[in-house]
Amino acid sequence: MKLNFLAAGRLRMKKSIYVADAERNETIDLPVSSALIRHKQGNVLFDTGCHPSVVDHAEERWGSLAKVMKPLMSANETLLPNLACTGLGPDDIDIVINSHFHPDHCGCNQFFRKATIFAHAKEIEAARAPGADTAGYLKVDWDYGQPIEPVNGEKDLFGDATLVLVPLPGHTPGTIGALVSLDRAGQFLLASDAVSLRQNLDADAAPRNTWNVDQQMKTFAEIRRIEKSGVTVICGHDDAQWQGLRKGGDGYE
Repeated sequence: MKLNFLAAGRLRMKKSIYVADAERNETIDLPVSSALIRHKQGNVLFDTGCHPSVVDHAEERWGSLAKVMKPLMSANETLLPNLACTGLGPDDIDIVINSHFHPDHCGCNQFFRKATIFAHAKEIEAARAPGADTAGYLKVDWDYGQPIEPVNGEKDLFGDATLVLVPLPGHTPGTIGALVSLDRAGQFLLASDAVSLRQNLDADAAPRNTWNVDQQMKTFAEIRRIEKSGVTVICGHDDAQWQGLRKGGDGYE
């Protein structure tokens, strides 16, 4: 099995969303990523990043969200060109796991027409609720008619413990992570926005864009428990960590 981290966008946001004592006008640049897991039973993408149209037309697609999360990337920093670096195209992807349905995590769903989408049942419910767009759920990003498989509790995707979906609620009602177990490189927890920045986990400090702080605190405790067993936690938007990861065609086994 192989794991490749793929660039899937880049955003600028107010730093105070993530760091409570940041200056009001201070900003932070955040990488947006996807992860490709190549398993003998199928090719899996964990998150699909930002839709390429937001490179030049963010407000048309995201509306007022484009003022909160300002895209910074070029077209080459979106998902499809980086997936191509691995030798695969959209039709080679069998499964898409959406950690949650915010537009920087599911924006390229439409390109994976042959894939089944896995998401937590509570996330599906939240995204389909009346007024969901005001909570950051944009149907134009997450729903293109592919079959959606609801996840409840932990799910061993291939039945061999190499790729296990783990509920990590707090940021949204149904945020999930993926525990990836590789032969040589060891275990990685793809935590998505359950840990947006490493300092949030270290300080036990929930970002301002947290849906439920109590659940987020429990999720932080669970992630620390997982990490103690030697697992590498991959944060959703931590630029310092992102710079140190192998990316594109240079993956982990």
